[in-house]
Amino acid sequence: MTPGRLVARVPFCTRTDTYSWPPAVTRPMESVLTDAVRDVLAAASPEPSPVQAEMAAHAEEIDFPVVGPEVGALLGLLTRAVGAERVFEFGSGFGYSAYWFAEAVPEDGEVVLTEIDADELELARGFLADAGLGDRAAFEHGDAFEVFDRYDGPFDVVLVDCEKRRYPDAIDPARGKLAPGGLVIADNALAAQYDAADVAAGLRGEYAGQHPDAVSGVVEYLERMRDDPAFDTAVVPLGEGIAVSRYRGSD
Repeated sequence: MTPGRLVARVPFCTRTDTYSWPPAVTRPMESVLTDAVRDVLAAASPEPSPVQAEMAAHAEEIDFPVVGPEVGALLGLLTRAVGAERVFEFGSGFGYSAYWFAEAVPEDGEVVLTEIDADELELARGFLADAGLGDRAAFEHGDAFEVFDRYDGPFDVVLVDCEKRRYPDAIDPARGKLAPGGLVIADNALAAQYDAADVAAGLRGEYAGQHPDAVSGVVEYLERMRDDPAFDTAVVPLGEGIAVSRYRGSD
């Protein structure tokens, strides 16, 4: 497929959206990268599949904060790098990140999506079905923590993308069902309704802004993963920042 204008109809929507490649810098998220760096990453990345383009257009239309193609590509790469077969998402929205995971797991792999909004979950079902990935996904409506309790491990990758104040609550459940060498990946490590300066202030114990619950949740998560000898953790400044933690396994 040659670069240009890709016209795609978003499932369950009534209009035809256009999506240009390389994508414009503006997306429904606050990237921690400069516009110039994002332009380089976009131009150096493969052209999106039709369904990826549909999902990106839908996110832009409704101003929905997805991880974006740079983080999505990294999620897929990490999933393949650890040979992941099972992925669990604490929060899935309409399935943008799940698409990248489902594409990366083997045909008999499993990606568990969780979403409190039934309409968003139905969108995710439609998008993944259109991509031919629906048979690799389980769609769970309800609270992600309650759903996680019902599943047996091990999982190879766990994505934490729920309410920021609840991020620390995901650490111990994830640890209990994570395969040795598996990954816990937390989105919004550097930005969401807050920015990197807010997170830095929180790590210094100096944050006094308008989003104390979200910032304190992210800060506690980062501090606990940093100090936990069972995990090796790095914060990657892509998208809104992701914290990638490799589980060494229990002693």
